[in-house]
Amino acid sequence: MSRQLNIRHLIEEREEHLSPYAQKSRLSRGRLRPEELDSVRTVFQRDRDRIIHSKSFRRLKHKTQVFIAPLGDHYRTRLTHTLEVSQIARTIARALNLNEDLTEAISLGHDLGHTPFGHVGEDVLNELSPYGFRHSEQSLRIVDLLEKDGRGLNLTWETRDGIVNHSKSRAQVLSSKWGKVGTLEGEIVKLADTIAYINHDIDDAIRASIIKENSLPESATKVLGGSPSARINTMVCDTIERSWQVSGAVTVKKDARLGISMSPRVLKATNILRDFLFDRVYNVQSALEETGRSRQIIRRLYDYFTKHEEKLPPEYLLHNDDKWRGAVDYIAGMTDQYAQKIAEELSLLTPESKPII
Repeated sequence: MSRQLNIRHLIEEREEHLSPYAQKSRLSRGRLRPEELDSVRTVFQRDRDRIIHSKSFRRLKHKTQVFIAPLGDHYRTRLTHTLEVSQIARTIARALNLNEDLTEAISLGHDLGHTPFGHVGEDVLNELSPYGFRHSEQSLRIVDLLEKDGRGLNLTWETRDGIVNHSKSRAQVLSSKWGKVGTLEGEIVKLADTIAYINHDIDDAIRASIIKENSLPESATKVLGGSPSARINTMVCDTIERSWQVSGAVTVKKDARLGISMSPRVLKATNILRDFLFDRVYNVQSALEETGRSRQIIRRLYDYFTKHEEKLPPEYLLHNDDKWRGAVDYIAGMTDQYAQKIAEELSLLTPESKPII
């Protein structure tokens, strides 16, 4: 690249036309370890590329979203969920004149720390680990320490903040317990994550015959729409309209609270659907036979590797303070198939257990 031609500078100049509330890449708080700037990509574009090329990102294609080993090719995985979140978040960020590159980087990295077997795996590791377990914190641990053979990806503060603060636990959407993110772009990802999972988990639950389309709460579908695409469109358009102040296109009062939000009517309907999912889908899933076997796999892997730390791959020994940390890092990074394969190779499963996959 010619020294006279610096594409990054041109992109940073274009970013000056973003909203005054957008996070500009040239004003990033920086990385954990200082690096020379790239001549083509901004710091957030580099974050995005590092995440896409990571091993943790590739493993998402074989990690459960909700349905463990479904009989069909069209169910979401953790990877397709991530891509849907990215699409929704980028649409909102672009409409609001915020930084789309940062939004995309956070979106693509937000679920890197998810365990095999979806939330079942997370729940078991949370029960077993002395530290507890939250996939958002594990995602940050992956990009900071575990990727690239223990060197981490060295991402910017803004991307890391969005990743670790995207999780809502089981708080209602945009409630007082929703939690805070350091950038508007991170707030967008947090809400886009919710919009995505509510709609695609309903779609997959109907496909799995756990619920029927006409069983969805009418008070919600009347407001949001009768199909996944209609509901997503309603939620996204409402978010853009309700958050328009952050675009920089209108005058904002000095004491105005700037943030990403929904109108009361759409927010209420969104929370009705969310509660419906927990009652009629997630709780039902937890009682299924394959869920019990998944719990057994995670428990027995944890028991084995906390007793045989020397069997852990070298990169999981670099940053573990004790035997539990390395075991949790290793198990959390496994795909569904790999966790089952290792459990079988180590003869950790009972003979009567049927294979999940």
